[in-house]
Amino acid sequence: MELTFIMKIILIIGFSYFLGSIPFGYLVSKYLKKVDIREYGSGNIGASNIFRVLGFRYALLVMIGDCLKGFLAVYFAKLFTTASTELYLIAGLFAIIGHNWSIFLKFQGGKGIATTYGIILCLYPYIAIISALIWIILVVSSKFASLGSLVSVLSMLLMSFIFQTSAEFKYFVLVINILALLRHRSNIIRLIKHKENKIISEKPIINKIEK
Repeated sequence: MELTFIMKIILIIGFSYFLGSIPFGYLVSKYLKKVDIREYGSGNIGASNIFRVLGFRYALLVMIGDCLKGFLAVYFAKLFTTASTELYLIAGLFAIIGHNWSIFLKFQGGKGIATTYGIILCLYPYIAIISALIWIILVVSSKFASLGSLVSVLSMLLMSFIFQTSAEFKYFVLVINILALLRHRSNIIRLIKHKENKIISEKPIINKIEK
């Protein structure tokens, strides 16, 4: 019985990482527009860079795909085991790890924000919806996707206390915030120096990667 449970954990972790590793940004740009998104804009495979380089329709596809990775990782963990919340959160964490360090992209990847939304949506929908609204408001008002991402993820941590979520979830969101800070460190530097790229332009652009 114990061995079976351990095997389930290993399978859930492996599946979550594999699912998270699917690089929707790369696939959408490569097969729908015949470009490698890693060579354009900021070089990131996330929806923000897709929007900036290819436009809204493609960014929406990527955002939905990346969000689904997090949602499905937790959903399948719930489906295949009746374990406690910890295992669901571990499944979600490995989906983010897969997205950030994809096995299909030589352990490179995105920043995990959309995947994080998918995880939270499956566990605490109201927190996901509120944080998404915060992201939208900040991005529309400031035009900086990175600022919206960092503040919205921080809001998840604050809401984990406001809505009295489990201690395990609070620790999870704290880890998510640390990962977000690490993945956005270059964006933070550019924000401080007032050199950060704005997400919204008058029309899609295809410029070679900005170093």
